[in-house]
Amino acid sequence: MHRRLLAATESFPIAGAFTISRGAKTTAEVVTCTIGASGLTGRGECVPYGRYGESVASVLAAIEEMRGAIEDGMGREDLANVMPAGAARNALDCALWDLEAKLSGVPTWQVINTAAPQQLVTAYTLSLGEPEAMQRQATEHAWRPLLKVKVGTTDDAERIRAVRAGAPESAIILDANEGWTPENLAYHFSICAEARIALVEQPLPAGNDSALRDHARPILVCADESVHRTADVAKLADRYDAINIKLDKAGGLTEALMLREMAKEHDLKIMVGCMVGTSLGMAPAVLLAQGADFVDLDGPLLLARDREPGLRYDGSDVYPPEAALWG
Repeated sequence: MHRRLLAATESFPIAGAFTISRGAKTTAEVVTCTIGASGLTGRGECVPYGRYGESVASVLAAIEEMRGAIEDGMGREDLANVMPAGAARNALDCALWDLEAKLSGVPTWQVINTAAPQQLVTAYTLSLGEPEAMQRQATEHAWRPLLKVKVGTTDDAERIRAVRAGAPESAIILDANEGWTPENLAYHFSICAEARIALVEQPLPAGNDSALRDHARPILVCADESVHRTADVAKLADRYDAINIKLDKAGGLTEALMLREMAKEHDLKIMVGCMVGTSLGMAPAVLLAQGADFVDLDGPLLLARDREPGLRYDGSDVYPPEAALWG
């Protein structure tokens, strides 16, 4: 069965701007991969991330290098042997999953989960800003049950307090994006405990997070940049309480499913997160996130426009993908 592989870049405007400690952006640049066979087409989307040395050009080049193997019939199980984890492999892996579902008539959820998928409550992300601006954001979205707040400066106390004041009843996740230090860790943890923060993501830089092992953790601490592959999990279990599984980091749904099982084996809580992308990129993650402790799949909600058809969002609920979208 001969296949045809295509990859293209697309740009989706962000509603306003999305700001983290590393900078701001106004568009989501995604790479879409399609694999066709027998008159059917599977699709996958990825978001190249500069933090991991990726660019749109490098991801397109990595996918192009796989053209011959994919068109000759390479399966997703073999991708991990020839491609590193990352965005390019994610686009290919998810396109292969989608193609398999279309060729077999068996939906992806039926292959990976034991029960039909249900809607999930997703976090909604608030950008980094001055405390007053962040409090206004929090007040606007205080009706949501779960907020994710970008922090990661040398002193985030007033930002944390401002967000809690703006959304007194919401559960709050903080994402420090590697912006804290071993020296200010205890200080920030104390502020988190005061503000009833549910979880903080990646407070220290990946590769320089051993201090977490020696600090009392009054709140849950989640690995993000520190965890990509299953091999990372055992090395991190002594310093984290949870891991954030993202398809673009893991290199696709295949590896992400193994990460989910590895986290359970090490008694780590599971968060399923995303980059800022469209519903096509979120769709497989919604299936992965079934049963997760924390879900952060709000990428399409941050865009000025999404794909059609897209995922169904109702407030903070996100529903499983229809076959017309993916899987």
